[in-house]
Amino acid sequence: MKTVIIKYNAGNVQSVMYALDRLGVNYLWTDDENEICSADKVIFPGVGEASTAMAYLKEKGLDKVIPGLKQPVLGTCVGMQLMCKHSEENNTDCMGIFDINVKRFDSSSFKVPHVGWNNIYNFKSELTAGLTEQSYMYFVHSYYAELSDYTIAECDYVQPFSAMLHKDNFYAAQFHAEISGKEGAAILNNFLRL
Repeated sequence: MKTVIIKYNAGNVQSVMYALDRLGVNYLWTDDENEICSADKVIFPGVGEASTAMAYLKEKGLDKVIPGLKQPVLGTCVGMQLMCKHSEENNTDCMGIFDINVKRFDSSSFKVPHVGWNNIYNFKSELTAGLTEQSYMYFVHSYYAELSDYTIAECDYVQPFSAMLHKDNFYAAQFHAEISGKEGAAILNNFLRL
């Protein structure tokens, strides 16, 4: 099985690599279109700022490549947000795989960013097979994807938001599965078994 991690202008890739190493998975970190398109599984991770990340994707033409992929794709954190239609972060148009918007948390009564362990609930996906309701995942974000028909898991901070999304072959998680302990590892493993 060929697993590709998409290389773009976003941090935190090393922790994804370590997580795949722990699972015994060989992978390639690349922004090469041919390598991405020929992969069996594609992981689109990220920590960073939406407009800068989208600029890199556009420069490499990956903003057109990623939405056209037919194999299972997993976006995490900023990767998930860039798979949505639009982000309030620097008024950024994203890839539109999920026809929903990314909004900034209201910081008037809560600390933003949302950092730390929080539980996910109402999940309904093969990626969460084996997890118990209210499992804890690790989050670091100031922006969130609104609830929608694509939502396959929820979390609550300021208000309920999409912890996970799914449409066709595209899956996404706002949390960092790669640093969310055995539950996060189970999600990655379930994705790699799709």
